[in-house]
Amino acid sequence: MEDLKDVYLTPLPESQYVKPFRLHYTQNGKQKNWDLLEVHDSVAVIVFNVTRKVMIFVKQFRPAIYYNNVHPKDRQSDQIDTNKYPASLGIALEMCAGIIDKNKSVEEIAQEEVLEECGYNVPLKKLQRITSYRSGVGVQGALQTFFYCEVTDEMKTEQGGGVDDEIIEVVEKTIPEIEALVTSPGPISSPPSCLFALMWFLHYKADQFRKSYGLYCSDCKKV
Repeated sequence: MEDLKDVYLTPLPESQYVKPFRLHYTQNGKQKNWDLLEVHDSVAVIVFNVTRKVMIFVKQFRPAIYYNNVHPKDRQSDQIDTNKYPASLGIALEMCAGIIDKNKSVEEIAQEEVLEECGYNVPLKKLQRITSYRSGVGVQGALQTFFYCEVTDEMKTEQGGGVDDEIIEVVEKTIPEIEALVTSPGPISSPPSCLFALMWFLHYKADQFRKSYGLYCSDCKKV
């Protein structure tokens, strides 16, 4: 994942994933415009393994995070120095997630992503749809639908780690580790939607599992 080289920038050609455009409008009698990106809607899934009481995350290289960790003056060179800027600067810890680019229900796409990225075969009825929200509201406003599911070791398959040329590492964290993550002073290399989902989990689901760690409620104190 961190074997990175030959990093350079070019203008954006036509893309099936990102379509930039300018929106013109009149608001309160004043003409305005705003630059936007059209992107796919998506799903995101919190996956909690109840056998071992750990949450399943995915870790992957995100070029956008990497780019924003490169000093602006170093972006102008013909090639970015990966010794100065190693791939680790672009590694993100996230929920299982994926874009909606198939003629399937959001539940079916969520199920498929959990299998492809995390390696768990989750029945559709086990996917709990929590809410939907708008992401990247400054330039995108795409809709993401958030699910929760509980899995067991028996649901684990040989799949996982992504498909095609994806490079995804599956990471497990305990509830105390999750609490440490969301209270970290940062910067946290996780999207806001992931942090929102973790706070939802800690508020609504975590207490039923805390005794497995010898912990009590959200205080994380020994019983």
